[in-house]
Amino acid sequence: MAETRAKLSKLDPVWQQITTEAEAAVKHEPLLGGLVHSSILHYNDIESALAYRVSLKLASSEMPEQIVREICDWAYSSDADLALAARADIVAVNDRDPACDRFILPLLFFKGFQAIQAYRVANWLWREGRNDMARFFQMRASEVFGVDIHPAAKIGMGIMIDHAHSIVIGETAVVGDNVSMLHSVTLGGTGKEEEDRHPKIGDGVLIGAGAKVLGNIKVGHCSRIAAGSVVLEEVPPCKTVAGVPARIVGEAGCDQPSVSMDQLLGVR
Repeated sequence: MAETRAKLSKLDPVWQQITTEAEAAVKHEPLLGGLVHSSILHYNDIESALAYRVSLKLASSEMPEQIVREICDWAYSSDADLALAARADIVAVNDRDPACDRFILPLLFFKGFQAIQAYRVANWLWREGRNDMARFFQMRASEVFGVDIHPAAKIGMGIMIDHAHSIVIGETAVVGDNVSMLHSVTLGGTGKEEEDRHPKIGDGVLIGAGAKVLGNIKVGHCSRIAAGSVVLEEVPPCKTVAGVPARIVGEAGCDQPSVSMDQLLGVR
């Protein structure tokens, strides 16, 4: 793990791009110099910058920033995959969100990205057996970002959550790599059972705004869920579903719906 971090410190194109953009941002808007320096230019690697941003957002009168920062630093130093996932998330947001034209924007301003990084630290705490602290991170992320992700959920890399308001992802949910979702998406259960009860979202899936996927069901790779749909049954790969309850209305329309972000049904 230490060897991996050493190699990344020598060749980290994502972090290099972030620092280049940060320097340009300070020249363009000097009044943001303090924010940009404290969040990015003060650090030598993306792990330290992420730990600072997460701890700054989640700290409260109940848990001071220094303690949250120590936990975040410990997480990033213990699990290199956390920062690798963050890099993939930044690239995903930059590629898919038309409102994002620089790598620094998710790190500084986009609550969807920041909420996912808070979840990743919470998930590390959960896997370490520190469940109560993980729940504190979940609570604060919900309060600060309006995004409620159970720390036991399993979420892949390259995730883009646009706008991110009112996202709910349950305890036994699984989200694959390169998934995109918009605001007010729920990956929820259908009852009080404590067993596996939440959706399993495949790679490359696009979930439209306000969609609800309920129960222990599979959503196949590279499928699309239309905005406002309520999905109660399994979705095959590469299909588009829409409606309440959702039904298959056609093919996904492209190889990577989560990357194209095409949410129109049969309209060109």
